[in-house]
Amino acid sequence: MNKSNRKLGIIAGGGTIPAMLVRHCLEQGRDFFVLAIEGNADKTFFCGDIPHQWIRIGQAGTGFKRFAEEKVQDVVMIGTIRRPSFFDLVPDLRTTAFFAKIGTKALGDDGILRALVKEIEAEGMAVKGVHEVMNDLLVKQGVMGKHKPDKQAKEDIRRGIEVATELGKLDVGQAVVVQQGLVLGVEGIEGTDELIRRCGGYRRKGDGGVLVKLRKPQQDMRIDLPTIGTRTVERAKEAGLRGIVVHAGNGLVVDEADVIKLADKYGLFVMGVNPGDEI
Repeated sequence: MNKSNRKLGIIAGGGTIPAMLVRHCLEQGRDFFVLAIEGNADKTFFCGDIPHQWIRIGQAGTGFKRFAEEKVQDVVMIGTIRRPSFFDLVPDLRTTAFFAKIGTKALGDDGILRALVKEIEAEGMAVKGVHEVMNDLLVKQGVMGKHKPDKQAKEDIRRGIEVATELGKLDVGQAVVVQQGLVLGVEGIEGTDELIRRCGGYRRKGDGGVLVKLRKPQQDMRIDLPTIGTRTVERAKEAGLRGIVVHAGNGLVVDEADVIKLADKYGLFVMGVNPGDEI
């Protein structure tokens, strides 16, 4: 990994990747500053000596100003964002102007994020994907552990890729759960963990289902890539799934060694695939 002397601004949501990115910067000696999103980022981590400021989702203008003061040059947006409360959404003046400008382009998660990228770049900062800073996070192609999909699982994967691709075109979600050729559920605003939990209640007798998670066809590689970690494996086991499939080279795996170890323990397969792959 190449060390960069460009100061990094991190817009941190929930999950473990924001903390991993901070540790990476510390190890590499890279200067950084964090905007931690209230109600999402880890309060136990973003404290003390870590250079940071807490902001609400509606305080984009406040965040831009602080990044400018900190002389941030590159920006990474990473981490999960829960559905905000009314208070979270009360905007500062800059954010109000932002939404007035993008108007109907704000329909769908990707529409908002793409517009936000343009706004950040208009401030003279370059938006980067977390994989451009920590390139070992990208999902590799093929089976990751010792378990492989059988004939039925491969059919479910093919069906899952087909559905997830169409779902992504509509900017609805990234993930789908398929069992024995039947779509048990598709991801909406609730996120992947809740999708898996919900589908556990719809499980049919026989071979368990498969989670397929793909990058949306029109999705910017720098923002909101499909991500899995050990929690995904735990949820899949609880829901009776047999395997997890993620977009190779277009998705992130957090703590890959731990993910593989846990999947092997539970008898689940984990794979990186591309929509055009022979399954």
